[in-house]
Amino acid sequence: MSAATRRLLGLPRARVRVRVQRDFAVPMPDGVRLMADRYYPADDERAPLVLIRTPYGRRQAYALLARIIAEQGYQVFQQSMRGTADSGGRFDGFTIHSHDGSATLEWLRDQPWFPAAMATWGTSYLGYVQWELAREPVPEWKAAVIQDAPSEFYHSFTYPGGVFALGNALAWVQAVHTMFRTRGRLLPQLLTAFTGPRRLRRACMVADIRDADRAAVGEQVPYFQEWLQHPQPDEYWARMDHRGNVGNMPPLVLLCGGWHDFFLPRMVSDYAALRESGRTVRLLVGPWTHGRGMTTRRYLEESFAVLDHALRGRGALPEAPVRVNITGANQWEDFADWPPREQRRAWYLHAGGTLAPRAPAASAPSRYRYDPADPTPSLGGSIVAVNAGAKDNRRLEARCDVLVFTSDPLESDLDVVGPVTAEIHLWSSNEDTDVFTRVCDVAPGGRSTNVSDGIVRLARSDEPGVRTARIELWPTAHRFRRGHRVRLQVSSGAHPRYARNLGTGDQLGTAMKPADQEIFHDPEHPSALLLPQAANGSRGERS
Repeated sequence: MSAATRRLLGLPRARVRVRVQRDFAVPMPDGVRLMADRYYPADDERAPLVLIRTPYGRRQAYALLARIIAEQGYQVFQQSMRGTADSGGRFDGFTIHSHDGSATLEWLRDQPWFPAAMATWGTSYLGYVQWELAREPVPEWKAAVIQDAPSEFYHSFTYPGGVFALGNALAWVQAVHTMFRTRGRLLPQLLTAFTGPRRLRRACMVADIRDADRAAVGEQVPYFQEWLQHPQPDEYWARMDHRGNVGNMPPLVLLCGGWHDFFLPRMVSDYAALRESGRTVRLLVGPWTHGRGMTTRRYLEESFAVLDHALRGRGALPEAPVRVNITGANQWEDFADWPPREQRRAWYLHAGGTLAPRAPAASAPSRYRYDPADPTPSLGGSIVAVNAGAKDNRRLEARCDVLVFTSDPLESDLDVVGPVTAEIHLWSSNEDTDVFTRVCDVAPGGRSTNVSDGIVRLARSDEPGVRTARIELWPTAHRFRRGHRVRLQVSSGAHPRYARNLGTGDQLGTAMKPADQEIFHDPEHPSALLLPQAANGSRGERS
């Protein structure tokens, strides 16, 4: 199986034969035992070690991953986290028991096969636990390979822009619950995959959001209920915020992300924090949705290059620390830093649905009505679903609760590389309202493909009258081809990716109040999309 996977992904041939020891019971200070497996080269029992801690079980795909890493000459110690697989204790969502990581390291140091150097590896939750592991210094830790995983959880996943990410949160709860219920067996999970999406859609439409977990998985999920009860970044979320651990991260870190991954904004912030702390950090961003990059040749080549360099002293790292895929052109480019030094240019909203670099003239606002009983749907983008990513948005843009502002056809290629923001001036009949914006690439044939988006919640504490919503959209690296057009969508939701704004100020209630929205685009209220752009040929900090 590993040989077939290597051929499929274009990986190098196995360097060594691999042996496996299963079901180590690692004791924790409170008496709980966490189970683990060890993969190691048959002729080198003290090879450099790669630590993987996972809540998703140690068999099937994760056993294959461990074997592929070990076949390149490394030990792999793969541990099931508390309350998962056959490990003891209780699983508590993204709250990690604070002593499990340090106790595991102490146990490893007592083993005769533990080497002087180790690394960590993992995607999503497996990357998030690496940030948590850094709560204390680890002298043997030489490198971390982290994909699609942030250092904190509130802003990056649960409440981006202050809006509960209902669809993503509930989809993850459903996937984890199914995995636990089936004890990781592949066939029952595949059978559930046929019924799960329909059940999830019904769950996202329940009248009381507190019943959504029961509708999705058949029972109440304690940590999901906690997420709902803490809509602000309070002490509960502080237990899941590991940004302060940056000083204990290893000297070399590889961060990998995807342009359509929900964790990407936090990951690029983590990149900046790691560089500021003096770490050597590489950033790789591809045209991927969540988790999809981990099986690509580009990601695996970068990952093994980091391991070889950090643990064996083999090979030099590329001079440029940042490598990204330019979507729209499907080409990889290197940069000296992120974000690169590009000029930010305002594209203003105009009456009649026009988007242009010139300032707006006096005009009446554009209007639409948002009804939470028929919420504006989400389509593609950074969602936990097989239909994530870049999609044709014309069906969405035909709705009467979505405004579109579109540029003239471009006279030359336009590269947009870096952070994207929008400043929208609006009046709403409700004090509590959301503003969702999405940038699309409109091809000459009319297909409108999403590139970047973001949302923000305006609450009743904000200023009355005309308000200004500043939306941080997902960072991007995209080429709008000559003849294409730049489009900005403006709406008040993307359900079920984000929970619908009920309009009453009580998001845990059942009453709903539609909102009449006015989007201003005049000299006093110049709503605009701010793009980090450079004309093709003006490369800025590109290597």
